[in-house]
Amino acid sequence: MTNAMTWLRRVLKLVVGVAGVALAAGMTYQGVATALERRDFPPPGARISIGDHQLHLYCQGNGLPIVVLEAPEAGMSSAWGRIQPALAARTRVCSYDRSGLGWSEASGLPFEPARVATELHVLLEAAQVRRPVILAGQSLGAWYARLHASRYPGDVSALILVDEPAADSGPPAVGLSQWLARTGALRLSGHGVDETAELPGAAGGAMRAFLFRPDHVTQSMRELARWSDTRALAREAALDPQVAVHAARTGDRPGTFPASAGAEQAITRAVLGLLNPATP
Repeated sequence: MTNAMTWLRRVLKLVVGVAGVALAAGMTYQGVATALERRDFPPPGARISIGDHQLHLYCQGNGLPIVVLEAPEAGMSSAWGRIQPALAARTRVCSYDRSGLGWSEASGLPFEPARVATELHVLLEAAQVRRPVILAGQSLGAWYARLHASRYPGDVSALILVDEPAADSGPPAVGLSQWLARTGALRLSGHGVDETAELPGAAGGAMRAFLFRPDHVTQSMRELARWSDTRALAREAALDPQVAVHAARTGDRPGTFPASAGAEQAITRAVLGLLNPATP
């Protein structure tokens, strides 16, 4: 019995040692990859102060009204890499990264869904974005867009809500994503890469990089943890009757980045209809 216990202890020590080495190697791999990606994918837009931290805002094109894009869960400005350039041929289009996502700094405060609307309002003011804007959001971003239009009606002339989650919906399953990201395991798995396949060039590369970034993934999990609270706020949001609301369903599963042809067509059709009411 004593020999068996001694053997078992040795095996356990070996397993713990191998796991420790693998964990250290994974964290080193993640750190090196992140450092290289910071160099390879600098922010395409500007970081603008909203008081205690900076948010990343990226605008293209010219014209009025300006279109502002609110990304879905786990998304960021690069998630609009197909849609934004296409719309920018018609008018000015701005995408941004919510606090702690993409190239935006984290606020350092516990996440509160209502603060998303406040921070976007301050960002639009600080960047001198001419309002009212057309505000388009997809999935979780549609809830944030609805909440923004309710709280700051002077900011928004029209809402485009693509794949707004159903009233009884729950957040996408995420499991241990934030912990897997820290150890490099999420990066090795390639989870989510297929969803970025249609994003072109630097936008696709940046989106793939941030999908594996621990800070981006952790903030995404914080947003999803408040899914029910965000849903309640969106359901209670009263919209100004003069704000035009365009809703569309693409058939994509919840959380799909707006790289699909369906999302692109839905948003483009709505924007063109608002820019030119005679457009069928």
